[in-house]
Amino acid sequence: ELDAAPLAASLDDRYGRRHTYLRISLTERCSLRCTYCMPADGVSLTDARRLLSAEELLRLAALFVRAGVDKIRLTGGEPTVRPDLAAVVGALDGLRPLGLRQIAMTTNGVALSRLLPSLHAAGLDKLNLSLDTLQRGRFLELTRRDALPKVLRAVDAALALGYTPLKLNCVVMRGVNEHEVDAFAALARARPIDVRFIEFMPFDDNDWSDSKLVPSAELLAALSQRQPGLRRLRTDAHDVARTYSWPGAEGSVSFISSMTEPFCGGCNRLRLTADGSLKVCLFGGSEISLRDAMREGASDAQLLSLVSSALGRKHARHAGLASPHDIARTKNRPMTTIGG
Repeated sequence: ELDAAPLAASLDDRYGRRHTYLRISLTERCSLRCTYCMPADGVSLTDARRLLSAEELLRLAALFVRAGVDKIRLTGGEPTVRPDLAAVVGALDGLRPLGLRQIAMTTNGVALSRLLPSLHAAGLDKLNLSLDTLQRGRFLELTRRDALPKVLRAVDAALALGYTPLKLNCVVMRGVNEHEVDAFAALARARPIDVRFIEFMPFDDNDWSDSKLVPSAELLAALSQRQPGLRRLRTDAHDVARTYSWPGAEGSVSFISSMTEPFCGGCNRLRLTADGSLKVCLFGGSEISLRDAMREGASDAQLLSLVSSALGRKHARHAGLASPHDIARTKNRPMTTIGG
C-alpha cells in the first residue's frame, strides 16, 4: 500500500525552478532505428536485472508525486514494446489522489493503434507521436523500418479517441526533411494536431553536426512567408515550445529551439532512466542511481535527499556547457537510453 502523506522535501533547484514534471523511461528497447537516435545495429542494452522492476518504478513515481510532481510522461526507447504498459498506466492512475494530474506518453506509434483503447481505459491523458516525415520512402531511410502506414493509422486512432490536440514531434534536419515543413503545416491546419518542429540535438552515436541543424527562427520565417497569417498563441510558462496558428485552423505548429534559443530558465523536468538513474538535465552526463539506493535499503526520505542534492547541482543552462559543440563532445547516453 502506498503512503499518501505529502512530503516536505523540496524539488526546487538553486535557481528557484520547481520540478513538477517527471519523465520515466520504461525501456531501452525500440522498434525503430532512427538515424538521429542510434546507430544502425542498435545500442548496448542494460542487463534486465539492472532495470527497474514495476514495483520499484511505482515506488519512485509515488515518491515524486508526494514531493510535488503532478505530471508524468512515459517514454523509452519505445514504451509500447513493454508488455505491461497498460498495467503501468493503471498503477500510475492510482496516484491521482496523491496529486498526479496528468499521465502522458511519447511513442513512435508503430504499435499504438491496437494498444490505445486499453491505454485510454487505464488512464492515459495525453499523447505525443514522433513522426519526422510523411513520405514512406524517407520514413524507411530515417527509421530503417517500413512502418509509416502503421503510424498514420495511430494518428487516426488517437484523434478518434479524443487525444486532441495530438502532438506530433518532428526533428528537422537539413538536407533530410526540412522541405516537408509545409506538408506538416497543412496537416496542422486541417486537423486538431500540434506539429512540433524540434531542432536536431547532439547525443551519443547520433552523428550530430551543426550543418544538419535548422534553426527554428529560420523555419518560422520561411513558413510565415509561404503561409501568411501565423499568430503566436499563449502557452504555459513551462512549455518548451513556442506555438503558432492561423485563423480558422484546426491545429497549430510549434517550435522547440533547444540549441539556438534554450528554454532552460523555465525547466521543470526530471528524467528517470529505465535503469533507475536520475538525470536533472537532458544534456548532462551526470546521473545518480536511485535504483542502487533503493536496493541498498534507502528510505523514502533518503531517496528524496539524493534527489534534492542532484537538483542542488543543476546548472542554469545546458548542464553548464557553453555550446552545441560542447554538448556533442560531452559523454552522455544515446537518446534511446535516456528516455527523451
